[in-house]
Amino acid sequence: MTVGMTTDRVFVIVGASLAGARAAQTLREEGFDGRVVLIGAEPHRPYERPALSKGYLLGKDERQKAFANEDDFYAAQGIELRLGTRVTSVDPAAHQVTLDDAETLGYDKLLLATGSSPRTLDLPGGEGPRIHHLRTIDESEALAATLRAGDPVVVIGAGWIGLEVAAAARGFGCDVTVVETDRAPLRQVLGDEVAGVFRALHEAHGVDFRFGTQARELGGIGDRVTHAVLDDNTEVPASAALIAVGITPNVELARAAGLPVDDGVVTDAALRTSDTDVYACGDVASSYHPLFHQHIRVEHWANALNGGPAAARSMLGQDVSYDRLPYFFTDQYDLGMELAGWFPRGGYDRVVFRGDPSIVDGKAPEFIAFWTRHGHVLAGMNVNVWDVQDDIQKLVRAGYTGKDVDLDRLADPSVPLDTLLAE
Repeated sequence: MTVGMTTDRVFVIVGASLAGARAAQTLREEGFDGRVVLIGAEPHRPYERPALSKGYLLGKDERQKAFANEDDFYAAQGIELRLGTRVTSVDPAAHQVTLDDAETLGYDKLLLATGSSPRTLDLPGGEGPRIHHLRTIDESEALAATLRAGDPVVVIGAGWIGLEVAAAARGFGCDVTVVETDRAPLRQVLGDEVAGVFRALHEAHGVDFRFGTQARELGGIGDRVTHAVLDDNTEVPASAALIAVGITPNVELARAAGLPVDDGVVTDAALRTSDTDVYACGDVASSYHPLFHQHIRVEHWANALNGGPAAARSMLGQDVSYDRLPYFFTDQYDLGMELAGWFPRGGYDRVVFRGDPSIVDGKAPEFIAFWTRHGHVLAGMNVNVWDVQDDIQKLVRAGYTGKDVDLDRLADPSVPLDTLLAE
């Protein structure tokens, strides 16, 4: 633990996100007694984003549950929380940032936790109160108000956000059409084998997929959407649209400051950029992963939760090698899932199923899927099967260090997962 820091040191965190909040909290927990300034463009204190497409959107969770800390936490910890404030530039040579009111703020260490922004589509009719994106708590509330009306909805994009919102919309009684340029939902992430499970799940719940096409126009009267026009000239009825075609890391500050950017702000395993006093974490960081031996950018909640503290410790001079496995979870209808591991697109040669992944009578199955290459486990997904994540992550770590497993035994539910590496 690094303690006894002089009080005249200033650590600035750009991005009052979960990652930024966790970094600020960790600085105090690790004994840093200097000035901590946490700057966020939104008017809200830091919150967790999974609820925006899950419990909060569905009305199951209260708004308060989304926030990372209680309202008085930051003042009690001596963390200066600057909300509704944007950083307009970073000057690494001068060790200072400039705010949107022209104030300059010097720093000893700087953390970029600027996150990402939803990609947009330049569609005729693609503006107005019933055209939604989903990244902020305000956008989640606006979308929930739309869904509660129970009117037809078109979802453009069949990624995680698109599918979670489709499930929520069906829960509110909306007719849902999902438009996707690929041939299956999530195929670029999961591959054909597991993508088929999610397609079958949503179709069993009445979702109408339109694959191999894209929206060309959103038609309507005034600011009221009535339909979407696809590129094959078919029309899909809709009173509202969600555009969920991915996110883009907010790298503008880093690029203008001369820091290396390559699908994110490039860092080493300690989350340091090319400037030894500037760090990056969360969605915006493309960090070297010691286990995978390459840079990856991870957009999921767990990376913010764990990356913020890792960056804080690195800023304090501790020996940090951030090697957490990417982890993600989703809830759709009666399907609950956890996914851990990573592989490049098309980088596996076999998916091993432990259990039957078929949708039967509309009910989500119980199974585990493993993506493997040459007998090595690269990633694992447990669906409605719980308390197995530790074993899955051990198999993934072993796989990336060259340990293979018997794939027939991996597929056999009668073989305990924790025995496979002992063979």
